[in-house]
Amino acid sequence: MSLNIDMEIKNDVLCIRLSGELDHHAADELRDRATKALEAKNVRHIILNLEHLTFMDSSGLGVILGRYKHIKQLHGEMIVCAVTPPIKRLFDMSGLFKIVRLEISEEYALERLGVA
Repeated sequence: MSLNIDMEIKNDVLCIRLSGELDHHAADELRDRATKALEAKNVRHIILNLEHLTFMDSSGLGVILGRYKHIKQLHGEMIVCAVTPPIKRLFDMSGLFKIVRLEISEEYALERLGVA
């Protein structure tokens, strides 16, 4: 299964919705599309909705960490939401939840950023 990437900008928030598998084959496309969106638009925050993500490996974690660093340089925030238990375990093991906030849904994440 491949990765489907849906992106939408709400105010200054880039909402990235992923479904399928985020592996080394799909990581470059996600990196390129997210970077272009961050550079082309007036984006200050990222919400990463992983509700329909079925698999992620270390290259996916690398892409997420890279976008986190990028958004921090803009003095913004990254929020991950709607994480399934297997993906949550990967985030926990990697320590990413020590720096990236987790919310239960995209709606809560938008509220947290003052957009909803």
